[in-house]
Amino acid sequence: MAAIRLAVLSGGLSQPSSSRLLADRLGDATAAALRDRGHDVEVTTIELRDLAREITDNLLTGFPAPSLDKAIADVTGADGLVAVTPTFSASFSGLFKSFVDVIEPERFARLPVLMGATGGSARHSLVLEHALRPLFAYLKAETAPTGVYAASEDWAAGGERGLQHRVDRAGEEFAAIVERSAGTRPQWDPFALDAGELLGPGGGAGGNATAGAPPGGPGAPGPVVTRAARSSRRRPASARQASARSRTAPEGRAASARRGPRPRRRPTPR
Repeated sequence: MAAIRLAVLSGGLSQPSSSRLLADRLGDATAAALRDRGHDVEVTTIELRDLAREITDNLLTGFPAPSLDKAIADVTGADGLVAVTPTFSASFSGLFKSFVDVIEPERFARLPVLMGATGGSARHSLVLEHALRPLFAYLKAETAPTGVYAASEDWAAGGERGLQHRVDRAGEEFAAIVERSAGTRPQWDPFALDAGELLGPGGGAGGNATAGAPPGGPGAPGPVVTRAARSSRRRPASARQASARSRTAPEGRAASARRGPRPRRRPTPR
């Protein structure tokens, strides 16, 4: 059985960083739970602080440096991702979001993700549900139900035990998700075309089909619509019925006979 690949992503800016410390703990807890289940685990840690210049260059030029390209491959090619960011202005850091922005969204599809965040106060703990979870839901990743937020007081002597308990519980849950989905994600092909690009906007072969094509095929002529038919389509059904009754009624025919033929329009001189 192939080893399960686990990527640990830290968006911390300082060194040492509480985000890196939380990411390491979550990665270790997940790896330990997977090993207890009988799996070999390969853990790769990506520190975004070391890739800040390469991420900025990619945003400006559209081409990743080799080190950034390897980090992207490690994240998107993993069987599970532990993603931790510091909390800035009640959301994820700009460096964390910029790294996500340089990756094609399709590469996150069905990727199991364990979310983590750090901050100076427990009042920012909802960053997991209001910022990180919507982000990964948009990317169609499979987020673990339990995320871990660590405030400053969680690193003190009194809060250390509670934090480690939450980390262990999240690691157990995430290990079960990774074990279930390992090896089932489709391989991303940058040169693959979807059905819409191959068949065209209408779904026909060669992109020649159009919406509302006649039954005879894309190239078959449609039904001939006369001017009277077009005008009758624009008129309400009640008006068409009333007009038909007036023409067939005896008094309607008599009124038409009294009026006589309509005068012919004289041609306009040119």
